[in-house]
This record gives sequence, structure tokens and C-alpha cells, in this order.
Amino acid sequence: MQIQDDLQQRWWTLEAKLVERFGKKPDMEAILFLIGMQETGFIKEKITKEQKQDLMHVAVCSLLAASGYYEAEGKDADGWPHFRQLKPMPEMDTIQQENFLKDHILLYFENHSF
Repeated sequence: MQIQDDLQQRWWTLEAKLVERFGKKPDMEAILFLIGMQETGFIKEKITKEQKQDLMHVAVCSLLAASGYYEAEGKDADGWPHFRQLKPMPEMDTIQQENFLKDHILLYFENHSF
């Protein structure tokens, strides 16, 4: 339970920093969206639902690349990064998946000095 408590405490700390920066508490999708924007440099005033989903997909692939699940293959003609899956994801229930992703998000922000 100690590991779980540490993850939750680190997550709350990150949320507090994001609230301080953006003025409201972001949910997981908003955090993935921000990471996707950071990774692609894609910033527009109007973003379609499909573009938002693409940004979140880039975020997930970028996050999981740190653990060897994905590898960047390059960018397409529009500048969007593409990834190749290197190994299958482990079997996890919903809570384990969320914690797995939270841990990778925390690592991302630590590595980017946030």
C-alpha cells in the first residue's frame, strides 16, 4: 500500500502545480492533451475532436516509450510523429492501467523539469 500512497501523493502534487499554472484542475485527458501538444508543438486556436484524439495518442505513445513499449519512427508530411509498438502491454485492470499511466505522466513531468 505504501507504493500506492506515494503514487497518489505525487499525483496530487502534480495536480496542484497544474492548477497553479492553468487555474483549474485538469483531468487525465487534459493532461494527455497538454503532453501531446508539448510533444508535437501543435498549437492552434481551433482543434478538432480528431486532432485532440491524435494529440492524446501521441502523448500515450511518448509516455510509454520511456518504458520501451513504443519507439518513435519519424514524422509524416504534416509533422505528426508516428510510433511503433515494441512489446505488448501487460494485462491490467482499469485501476492498474490508470496508475501505470499516472506513473508515466509523473516521470514525464520530472524529466521535463516541471
